[in-house]
Amino acid sequence: MAIRFSSHLKLAAVLFLAMGTLSACSSSQYGEVYDPIEPVNRGIFKFNNAVDEAVLEPVAKGYRAVVPDPARTGVRNALRNLKTPTILANNLLQADLTGAGNTLTRFFANTLFGFGGVVDVAGAEGVVYQEEDFGQTLGVWGAGHGPYLVLPLFGPSSVRDTTGLVVDGYADPVRIWLMNSDNEGWYYGRVAVATIDKREELLDALSDLKRNSVDYYAAMRSAYVQKRASQVNGQDDADLPDIP
Repeated sequence: MAIRFSSHLKLAAVLFLAMGTLSACSSSQYGEVYDPIEPVNRGIFKFNNAVDEAVLEPVAKGYRAVVPDPARTGVRNALRNLKTPTILANNLLQADLTGAGNTLTRFFANTLFGFGGVVDVAGAEGVVYQEEDFGQTLGVWGAGHGPYLVLPLFGPSSVRDTTGLVVDGYADPVRIWLMNSDNEGWYYGRVAVATIDKREELLDALSDLKRNSVDYYAAMRSAYVQKRASQVNGQDDADLPDIP
């Protein structure tokens, strides 16, 4: 396991170095889209969209139809609670002590008084959920967005955000504990539930984006880059679609 984990860290280091090199060739402005491999990205995007229409969207619609809204909210709250270690680590790496305090407040309040995180007690008191990831942390440190990428199945990304995805994924304490305690099934179950939950959350936003776009690929790319720029800069992104 130690060998496997080490290899993942090496992969993250390689991606980080690649990000730095490629970002140097791109615009430093978060709002500008640098898409040097657009034909390849469009091909992957077309594949992802086909998988989404055939599998994810129908499953998400079925989930919405069968599971009552309060239950879906409880599942989403619990999944967010499990992200606390990763969010807290990125709060601290960004020197965001206020954010770290809010993250800890939410975790203890929701875990102790919200039935393990199912009920968002802290949110009801005004301590809102704020997700942070290592891609955002790299942005706060000054790393450029870099070339735009579309990852198979994962969707819109960039060299910087792909690096963050790898680091967050393999450094997640919950994942490490489950994978090292013969509980891999629980980990994959968590991934599956989180995927369905996120797709259900985005049903209306993505449907509107697709329906109102002349070029769905370009619209998705623009929405993603704007969303990430606002997150890195600490701006209010409530009016932007939550593109995963």
